[in-house]
Amino acid sequence: MPQYLLTPMKSHQKRALLNSLLIKMAWLCSITLTNSVPVLATRNTLPRPGKTYVIENGKIQLVINCGNQASVVSMALNGRQVINAPDGMYTALNYNGKTFTSLHLLRKPAAVPGKDGIVINNIIYGDDELSVAECWTFLRKGDEIVWQIARKFSKKVALTANSAPVINFKSIKTWDGAFQGYGGLAWFYLFTDKPSSYGVHSQTSRFWNSRNADGLDVSVSSPGNKVAMTYKYTADNRLEYTIVVSPQAIIPRLDKDTHRRLFIRGDGNVWEPVPGVNNSTQSVIFKYANNTKRYDRGHLTGVNGKQISAVLNTIARIGVIDSLHYGGNSWATPYGPICLHEQYIAQLGLGINDPAYLKGYKACLDFYRDHAIKADGRVYSRWAYSNEDAAPGQYNKYGFYEAQWGTLMDSNPDYVSNVADLFDLTGNNNWVKGQQQACEKALDWILNRDKNHNGLVEMMNDNQDEQKSSDWIDIVWASYENAFVNAKLYYALSKWAKIEKLLGNITKAEYYKNFAAKLKESFNKPCSQGGLWDEENNCYVHWRDKSGAIHGRNMVTPVNFMAIAYGICDQQERQQQILDGIEEQMQKEKLFFWPLTLTSYEPGELRKDQLPFPNYENGDLFLSWGAVGVAAYAKYKPQIALKYVKNVLQQYGNDGLAFQRYSRKDQHGQGDDILAGNSLAIVGLYQSIYGVNPLYNRLYLDPHLTPELAGTMLKYHYQDQLLNIRLSPGDYIIADGRVELRAAEKFGFYATGNLLSYFDKGDENPAMQITGSTRYRLTINLWTGQQKTFTINSLNGKAQRVTFRIRALKPLTMYSLRVGGKISSTKSNSKGDIVFTDNTSAGGRKISITAF
Repeated sequence: MPQYLLTPMKSHQKRALLNSLLIKMAWLCSITLTNSVPVLATRNTLPRPGKTYVIENGKIQLVINCGNQASVVSMALNGRQVINAPDGMYTALNYNGKTFTSLHLLRKPAAVPGKDGIVINNIIYGDDELSVAECWTFLRKGDEIVWQIARKFSKKVALTANSAPVINFKSIKTWDGAFQGYGGLAWFYLFTDKPSSYGVHSQTSRFWNSRNADGLDVSVSSPGNKVAMTYKYTADNRLEYTIVVSPQAIIPRLDKDTHRRLFIRGDGNVWEPVPGVNNSTQSVIFKYANNTKRYDRGHLTGVNGKQISAVLNTIARIGVIDSLHYGGNSWATPYGPICLHEQYIAQLGLGINDPAYLKGYKACLDFYRDHAIKADGRVYSRWAYSNEDAAPGQYNKYGFYEAQWGTLMDSNPDYVSNVADLFDLTGNNNWVKGQQQACEKALDWILNRDKNHNGLVEMMNDNQDEQKSSDWIDIVWASYENAFVNAKLYYALSKWAKIEKLLGNITKAEYYKNFAAKLKESFNKPCSQGGLWDEENNCYVHWRDKSGAIHGRNMVTPVNFMAIAYGICDQQERQQQILDGIEEQMQKEKLFFWPLTLTSYEPGELRKDQLPFPNYENGDLFLSWGAVGVAAYAKYKPQIALKYVKNVLQQYGNDGLAFQRYSRKDQHGQGDDILAGNSLAIVGLYQSIYGVNPLYNRLYLDPHLTPELAGTMLKYHYQDQLLNIRLSPGDYIIADGRVELRAAEKFGFYATGNLLSYFDKGDENPAMQITGSTRYRLTINLWTGQQKTFTINSLNGKAQRVTFRIRALKPLTMYSLRVGGKISSTKSNSKGDIVFTDNTSAGGRKISITAF
């Protein structure tokens, strides 16, 4: 019978026992290893079970076997068994082609059980050449179970594999995936071959499945050491999860010339041999997680909320290859590329809405800053496991390279856009300050490409005859003045100019702002006047070559969507011509999503194998442009934007969006390179339809709702706060648990401590601030230059005093102030502020300020 260790204890007893156990562990682990060892049993023959011990905390139960082997043979979460095997959890090492594990011990270990834990000592395995002695301590600490592993090696040698521990879950289907400490996802759906392995540099795994709420958090603590993890789909259909700890960097074994490959099909270790040590100590912490609560996005009416959550938890994250490598291509792609010429990697974080993703991406962009930008400011366009996609000699030792297809110029503005968007998502001034010089270099490099000073930067290639690309659509020979790249540059300049101003560099801010204005002016001119607007086809063209010839007149949808979404095209008539023209064609073909182009490129404008139309980049459906498409339609006809969001969700229900693109001919999935961009229409739902726009100093809410979305209630993380957002047409509320802000129009919200800031419409500075510790609701009734009216209601039934500061008024000007039924005159100060104090009330207090 198993021995149960845990019974309720008083706190002073727990502390005494914990100290006693730790002292015993330290004493018992001071072992003198013998030189004579018996012959080991074969690896595939598991010994008979020994005595078992149970440690549990109400949510997690571990059953530990201690006899001829030392292992955890069972784990149950909330009563659901996820591990059930003699080799459920154990430690192992591989040296000189031989594998030794705690499943085959040289002697029986000694167990010292207690009421709150157990110490298992003299866990010795190996042979004459190398042996290891381990001491395991299992402790319950609150809602965690901690497994401490102390190891002492007979000598210091490099180990081909050093696993402490190996954890074998019952099935590859036990979990859908494991979220990483940096916000990525080991998604087991991508394990299509047995065996296959994926390695990451992470100290945390959050195991999750979509079928029930029970989740498992596993974290590793080993001060001074590096930690890596491997997930393996085994030949017997199990999930093998291995933790590796080393005092030095843990690097991939493959490829021999790069050492960057993290996903391998077939047997073999992901990692290079780790250096030997005399001793090591680490703790593996297990904690139950209710994943239904953790990933609860609220109540999403009119759309399938479960599918939305699934898409943003899986598809949106698969481009995160490792802790310092974020992109849009899956880590299971054979050569594992990251496209630095994608401006939406930070934007994905808006939909993912996981603080770990944002924190991890900051570290990633710092890594890119230090290793992906050349001395002259050019940003390498890609990174990959191997160098097979690189132009000859155009790569560095960190894996960044120029693509074989040409100098893809959009990597420069896209680096800046991602930094700027991430700053808005986090509000971290110190971090963006550390990126300032790099972003200036990246922008200045591409701005210097405007040789004719018309505001449109020129590509490295002059014409299509060179058969080189210059942007994301990499086998179309776009050249010279490329609308695709210049639209992205406009977005980057518009965002970064504001950050330069915030950081105090007014000169740079004005330079970037003025350059953006000139770019916009030239972009909007008709082609006949040197611009990019095709008056005959009512669309922006893809490019103009150096001779002046116009190319890509076939309604390239990303170009035209970006022109509208980024504010280049602000002429309503043009917007309607573009959007109505696209929708008309969509209706004719009954396509579920927007194609890359409406009609074909001309011969010579692209690689020959892209003809006949439609084929791949010449007219197939790429979902990565969903966010700009939704943004373009949301302000004009939100019902069309929502239709394509729903279409993407329906396609997810059909095939999991597990493709690179969809064929224009039959709308079936094509390509095994799954793109994170397949989720971007859902990100567009959040950003452009729900109107959730996190900015560095406020959450800006600008909804474009259809009636069927009325009653939507979102749970959204914003700068370490969990906000509740309630949406119905003409009625928008943001609440943080203490205060609520309600308005009928778009507005900005920021609350910290006892201070609430209300931002009128899209203004960057607060229009009103309220200070007070009470709970209340602030309703904006009217906010114009002439009159401002609002109501404040107590939410706890108590009348408490709060201080109001109305801002951005005319300085030193008299105003009429009405509080309830009391009217008085007041004068704004030299800054244009009026400050007064009043009580909240349960019945509500109506306040208005009117200019005389």
